[in-house]
Amino acid sequence: MKVGGLGTFDFPAGFYVYTGSAKRSLSSRIHRHRSKVKKRFWHIDYLLAKAEIHEVRLFKNSGLSECELARRVACKVEANVIAPGFGASDCNCRSHFVYFKRREDLPLDSCNPVASDVHT
Repeated sequence: MKVGGLGTFDFPAGFYVYTGSAKRSLSSRIHRHRSKVKKRFWHIDYLLAKAEIHEVRLFKNSGLSECELARRVACKVEANVIAPGFGASDCNCRSHFVYFKRREDLPLDSCNPVASDVHT
């Protein structure tokens, strides 16, 4: 799949964690990501044209930056970066998009979100 100017990648079936932030209008940002009809602007827009969001977790005022949260997710043994640079064009992170083969390997329970919106 082509992801804007980042390149073309094969995304295997599995589970992905995308780390992003919204300094203003968080609900609008989440609504935009869930919408199928939109102009492609961010890397995630290209992927979401063909994929679905199953869960959203919020870390409001957690003290963790988007980059720190992305690093914590990516450092898990089961984590794999499929698309280097994905979601990280404005920082020096390896990626803000991490692949896990199995749902039970997702590290989300240990991240202590303040809210969770689950769609299965």
